[in-house]
Amino acid sequence: MSESDAPTLAAKIDKLFQIVRRPDGEQYTNEEVATACREATGESFSATYLWQLRTGRRDNPTKRHLEALAEFFDVPVAYFFDDDQGKQIHAELELLGALRNAEVRNVALRAVNLSQDGLGTINDMIDVIAKREAERRTGPTDA
Repeated sequence: MSESDAPTLAAKIDKLFQIVRRPDGEQYTNEEVATACREATGESFSATYLWQLRTGRRDNPTKRHLEALAEFFDVPVAYFFDDDQGKQIHAELELLGALRNAEVRNVALRAVNLSQDGLGTINDMIDVIAKREAERRTGPTDA
């Protein structure tokens, strides 16, 4: 993966908003996060500034601001600085996001005690269903 393929700071911050949710499952607002970061750092940190970071209109935050964001979203600050560690954390966040879905979690928990053959069958079934749903959205493919 080239440096140009690495997620931008804006994409990394926005991904945190998409995956790390409030207890009710809704996304945190810019205001909620900015307030928590302002309280953690004692520095200026507005919802507008956070929106600018999320949209890429600003891309040079202070280290303390990134540390506050990392603390709020409970990720290592290296998520923002180290592309390799960022990719690993991103993958873990994707899994966390999926497991927050009660239905996905239920399927995963029910599959824990299956044999390798049983897991293979479930994976095959999921592949067939995913392909069918993709075709429904985009039209049939010639695979």
